[in-house]
Amino acid sequence: MTKAIFTTKVTPSYKDLPERRYHFPRTYLNFVQQTVGDYIIYYEPRRSSAELSSRGGRQSYFAAARVDSVIEDNALADHFFAIMDSSTYLDFDTAVPFQQYDEYYESALRKNDGSTNKGAFGRAVRLIPDDEFDRILKAGFAPVLGEYRASQEVTLPGLSEPPAAFERPIVEMMVSRPFRERSFMYNVRAAYSNRCAITGLKLINGGGRPEVQAAHIQPVASKGPDSVRNGLALSGTVHWMFDRGLISIGDDFKILLAKDRVPDDAVRLLNQSGSINLPKDETLYPNGQYLKFHRDVVFKK
Repeated sequence: MTKAIFTTKVTPSYKDLPERRYHFPRTYLNFVQQTVGDYIIYYEPRRSSAELSSRGGRQSYFAAARVDSVIEDNALADHFFAIMDSSTYLDFDTAVPFQQYDEYYESALRKNDGSTNKGAFGRAVRLIPDDEFDRILKAGFAPVLGEYRASQEVTLPGLSEPPAAFERPIVEMMVSRPFRERSFMYNVRAAYSNRCAITGLKLINGGGRPEVQAAHIQPVASKGPDSVRNGLALSGTVHWMFDRGLISIGDDFKILLAKDRVPDDAVRLLNQSGSINLPKDETLYPNGQYLKFHRDVVFKK
């Protein structure tokens, strides 16, 4: 097993859905097959689409996931899919630029003279050593790592101070449910600016913490990923109604109500526009696949 970088654009020319699959040509088959059972990091290049002149990509690493298998694309010759274990997908809490000052997270991208190795950079799939992989993960999850580690410290009987937190490998931390929940909450709140997507309310308590919660559109119990695109920032009452199928969302982002199940007092809380508030970043909008799952499986029509 080997770790790797998978490159995917904002508007991919391939059939990518990072939470679930990565589409690639035979050129990279050998590399991708080596990653099965191991983790990869997604990278977003400067080009936002297949157009050579396109721009707008972040030039940053933005998420990680574990590769479950590789299958052939029966609809397109010499193309394949890397199938992700969606339960392991996790957006970074902060995008990580490929280069910071004179340092490259991937040593293979730096020439001896200090310039960027464009040949290596042009490869959509790049194998990466474990130490470089860990450095990217630590940078990507830096905003919540300190808080999570502090929460793992415990004071033993007879000790006046808690011992230093055990330094778990970053991949182990990434797959633990408490860490994933913290990271998912951080990302969803940030995407929606701490404002409820369905009511527009933005409440901050006396300690400076936002009231809004992070809701999964397709539940984790139904194999929904911890992706911002599978998340909504919702106030407590609306979160409860959404999880129980009293409220859902259309592909046009209109708010849908279960017939004769939502009391008038609750309806008055909803956005008067009839639509949800969306993140400023369009790449973080709720994904249609997860919205459809909620309407088909959770929503009480």
